[in-house]
Amino acid sequence: MAQSLLTIILAALLYYITFLKFTLASDTLSANQTIRDGQTLVSEGQIFELGFFSPGRSKDRFLGIWYKPTPEIVVWVANRNQPITDSQGILTLSRNGTFVLSRGESIIWSSNLSNVASSPVVRLLQTGNLVLMDKTNGTSDNYIWQSFDYPCDTRLPGMQMVDNLGTSQDKYLTSWSSSDDPSLGDFTFRMENHGLGELVIYNRKVKVCRTGPWNGQSFTNLPFFPNLPYKPILVFTKDRVSIYDTFNSSFITRLTIDRSGFLQRYNMNERKNGWNLVFTVPRDPCDNYGRCGPNGICRINKIETCECLRGFTPRSQQDWDSRDFSGGCTRIRPPNCQNGDGFPKMVASFPDMLQFQLNTSMSSQECQAQCSRNCSCTAYATPLVSDGGSGCLMWFGDLIDMRELLGEHDSKQNIYIRLPVSEIESNNDLDKKKKKRPTKLIFILTAVGVLISGLIYGAILLMRRRTRQGEVQNTEDLELPLFDLATLSAATVNFSSENMIGEGGFGPVYLGNLSDGQGIAIKRLSKTSRQGLEEFKNEVSLIAKLQHRNLVRLLGCCTEGEERMLIYEYMQNKSLDNFIFDQDRRTILSWPKRFDIIMGIARGLLYLHHDSRLKIIHRDLKTSNILLDENLNPKISDFGLARIVGGGQGIARTKRVIGTYGYMAPEYAFDGKFCVKSDVFSMGVVLLEIVSGKKNRGFRHMNHSHSLLEHAWLLWKEDKALELMDECLKDSFVERQVKRCIHVGLLCVQKYAEDRPVMSSVLFMLGSEEGAILPDPKEPGFFMGGSSSNEETCKADPNTNTVTITELEAR
Repeated sequence: MAQSLLTIILAALLYYITFLKFTLASDTLSANQTIRDGQTLVSEGQIFELGFFSPGRSKDRFLGIWYKPTPEIVVWVANRNQPITDSQGILTLSRNGTFVLSRGESIIWSSNLSNVASSPVVRLLQTGNLVLMDKTNGTSDNYIWQSFDYPCDTRLPGMQMVDNLGTSQDKYLTSWSSSDDPSLGDFTFRMENHGLGELVIYNRKVKVCRTGPWNGQSFTNLPFFPNLPYKPILVFTKDRVSIYDTFNSSFITRLTIDRSGFLQRYNMNERKNGWNLVFTVPRDPCDNYGRCGPNGICRINKIETCECLRGFTPRSQQDWDSRDFSGGCTRIRPPNCQNGDGFPKMVASFPDMLQFQLNTSMSSQECQAQCSRNCSCTAYATPLVSDGGSGCLMWFGDLIDMRELLGEHDSKQNIYIRLPVSEIESNNDLDKKKKKRPTKLIFILTAVGVLISGLIYGAILLMRRRTRQGEVQNTEDLELPLFDLATLSAATVNFSSENMIGEGGFGPVYLGNLSDGQGIAIKRLSKTSRQGLEEFKNEVSLIAKLQHRNLVRLLGCCTEGEERMLIYEYMQNKSLDNFIFDQDRRTILSWPKRFDIIMGIARGLLYLHHDSRLKIIHRDLKTSNILLDENLNPKISDFGLARIVGGGQGIARTKRVIGTYGYMAPEYAFDGKFCVKSDVFSMGVVLLEIVSGKKNRGFRHMNHSHSLLEHAWLLWKEDKALELMDECLKDSFVERQVKRCIHVGLLCVQKYAEDRPVMSSVLFMLGSEEGAILPDPKEPGFFMGGSSSNEETCKADPNTNTVTITELEAR
């Protein structure tokens, strides 16, 4: 009897709790109603949810709004600087319109309003906006208070950013302090009004990155995607400028300033309940504010990214040679205003508007005339591109923060920089000399080129025809030149041991010389290798489609009979590990060269993760897979284990974990999960090895038994990071660069993948100038230290099935 009564009571209690949840699962909160910890308010359409949460590993409680399908994505926090230490928080809407978050008698946060509504109601809209209204008003969009007026780190569709001069009514984004702490962080993203308006990222009061001025259609330094369903609109009213976006209401997107200072646009993939990263700003080191100093321009596609503007030369050649561009450039010849100066055209982003004049109604011809008459005018441009271009923007003093534009903006993005006529003429004479070519020689060379191309094409067709008879069915569709076995055997003296230059998990690598003298590297699948046709096809299908100066170039393959060979361009200096771990050869790599190698590897990995047509995870990045050409430029090689992942796929799993001890991320080594952050971990290990000249695997220290990663982290915590540096670098190192590389390396090897930066962030942080504040690294992932128990280690598609590892292979 007692048991039956208990059952009835429990059933009734369960019904009551279920009913209570149901009544609160609406989009409205009326007067005298409350929301307690554990209860939520859900928007119309079940998109957003308001309630109490604990961020990351914190036990503190906060009132916030998050996406209901992905609750880890919090878009607004009420009490971000006043955490509640237990689950006793209550949100109340009083009869007089006061909106209060309290704990007992203590008020934690409020809307600072009272007696504003006779019949107040709070609603969570399907836009994510929490609004306070008066039901008796009758106007649904007449809000007394709204959360969109108090943005946190995320901008949602419909939310404005405002710069209101001389007032405290600015609206801007502020980063979280950390993934566990939503309090105000160091970075802000705000609108600034210079008559045109631009968006700027600040680290406290230091300008980190800017979008360039509004040209009437877009911001010149932001990635331009003309087909996306949102468009920025700027509204100017006297001393106030605001920006909002026009959106397709069915499109879910967000713009976030993260705790490391990166602005990121995400779009929702509703089919997978996942987020696709559309772009990140800063994108690369050229987005780093003032990277090349005054009168310098940043060209991301050049090995030396910083150059002086035409007519300028480095202010200090010694600093420039040591990659310190902060001093910038100075004029070769001063302007000669009295005898007339010229204004050669340049396609580039506009420099910062530090000293300027703006007239939006002046024509281009009037602008040039006015700048010519004013001897202090350094440059001018037509800032508005619509209707054929209009307006006049003139700069005075140094030109700061310019970068080359790579076809992503209209060619009307021109700036005209003042130069003395003599300087323009000397440059024009040089250009003419470069352009002169004997017509007959050009004709002969062209004819020879066509003939050689025809012969090569015919030879390729012949080789394909002869080798197809010996190909297996699985390799019939390889889109690469096919080399016959006889040619490769002759090139390597019948694959003699004297021609073998290395050996890996795939098999031996031979140096070959073709009949035309070209050197090649031939990777031959060993009969005893645990890799096979799958890895062979994988490397061929991937690397044949990739084009980047920091990736090794695949010239062809051989599939004759049972042979499986890959033919690469020959790298004269072999692999990176042959230098940094060799007591004699390590001195060849001075610090400037090591830093160049680090940047090259980072650019190559960024290309694989973000910029290539395919999104590729390498899975075996290590120093022995970084090859060096004759100029010691790095090229990533060995794509046998690489995997293609979809644009929106954050994680993949495997039963067969193949990699190299010491470079594998914990989530991959133990759980078989891999994502781009797994490559980032490997990048961090490589970076620390380059700096230290020590191998991570097998690292030994006379005073302790820690690994290289542990040793680096402990030194960093004790402010002794420079002790990690290879002692042979003491005469060539740049202290701030070495410390920054160690810092970034430790950020890359953090235990949890969600704490690691993406490669665009890695590249930006490596190229950032002195004074840039980077986040503190957390404990590194130790290979023998156990697996992460955090299911969020790689942001996974929730529909991905868990697969138990059945095989582990290390190389």
